[in-house]
Amino acid sequence: MKDRREVLLWMSAGAMAGGADLLSERSPLSSLWAQQKPASTRGLPALKITDIKTILTAPNKIRLVIVKVLTNEPGLYGLGCATFTQRAYAVQTAIERYLKPFLAGRDPDEIEDIWQSSYVSSYWRNGPVLFNAMSGVDMALWDIKGKRANMPVYQLLGGKCRFAADLYFHASGRDFKEVEDSARKAMDKGYRHIRVQVAVPDLAAYGAGGDEGASQDEEVIGPTNPRDIWEPAAYVRLVPRLFEYLRSKLGDDVELLHDVHERVSPHQAISLCKELERYRLFFLEDPLPPEENDHFRLLRQQCSTPLAMGELFNTQHEYVPLIANRLIDYIRIHLSQIGGLSMARKVAAMAEFFGVKTAWHGPGDCSPVGHAAGLALELASYNFGIHEGYVFPKETREVFPGCPETKNGYLYANESPGFGVDIDEKLAAKFPFPSGRTFDYYWGKMRRRNGTVIRP
Repeated sequence: MKDRREVLLWMSAGAMAGGADLLSERSPLSSLWAQQKPASTRGLPALKITDIKTILTAPNKIRLVIVKVLTNEPGLYGLGCATFTQRAYAVQTAIERYLKPFLAGRDPDEIEDIWQSSYVSSYWRNGPVLFNAMSGVDMALWDIKGKRANMPVYQLLGGKCRFAADLYFHASGRDFKEVEDSARKAMDKGYRHIRVQVAVPDLAAYGAGGDEGASQDEEVIGPTNPRDIWEPAAYVRLVPRLFEYLRSKLGDDVELLHDVHERVSPHQAISLCKELERYRLFFLEDPLPPEENDHFRLLRQQCSTPLAMGELFNTQHEYVPLIANRLIDYIRIHLSQIGGLSMARKVAAMAEFFGVKTAWHGPGDCSPVGHAAGLALELASYNFGIHEGYVFPKETREVFPGCPETKNGYLYANESPGFGVDIDEKLAAKFPFPSGRTFDYYWGKMRRRNGTVIRP
């Protein structure tokens, strides 16, 4: 109370005197404000960011971008995932040429302010390159904070709501029987949630086991030379038959999911969702592209099939209306695509109040660090829905010691401080990006028979 009275007295005196000496070095108010600067927690030494590195590695031929934030405390660093596999070198440039000099010398404890200042630092904001760069730094700062507190990051977010995160398995095949066999193998391993995808005869298809992107790199693909042909009508007719078959073979106890991958028109999406109601899906993913978000209102009015959306979203302008208007059931945003853990935890908190659950995008081109960051939030979020399952191959596990563990259809955190995942930089260097392919040439090649490009 004494300090407060002094402040009020000096403010009054300053106002009466025109404020000439209010902020001078000899002012008691100035010294009072200086005393109120935040001190290091529990007497720990002040930290500074001394360097920010990008590590490009491709174990199992998947291009991963890892950010390493180093501090002036010997041995204390954090790792984050900035993987934008189609534009990996652009993200590397954004980090090393722009964010690194902008953040040099900053206090890594100031995670929120670093996010907000980085967001506006390029003036034109948003977009996957900037956000992946920011995400890598953001996750690394949370990793540092967890290590410094000697706690797993989920503890900093409120502690566990569950012991592990349910996973969904990817089952695919050239025909219904192959999909069934793949699903049964997953069920035998303890998976209770299975995403099913099937090839469409004589057409390219998404997620159906290697039949996509068959055209050669050197072949020029365009509207007059279409390859990887896709026709949505045949697909829309086939998918309900797949689910009819699987329900008759697998029963009702297993949860089934499917990814449309935005490749149908709005009226086809509505028709498909209505057809699939009877098969009780856990969710149907991306029935529409982000450019047609407004059609979700019509879709919601027509059927009760649970809807998941968001892996292509970048900013709040895309996902906030869908959540706030209760037009989806699961938010599928990719953590590094929307700005990292700091933004994802805000999305999760907001979604809870609108009955929307989380199902973060987590394919193979999300690094073990990215999966661990998503898992930390899932363990601490009441409205967790599902984690996209990816079993880390041997080479990836060796490059990234401490990968989250998969067991009986669950993903477990390893309980180490921070995210618990490290990187062997010498081993990572033995897996350089594949030569001759600077990005995934598959996207943008699939076309209809008449040459019209498919999104995507």
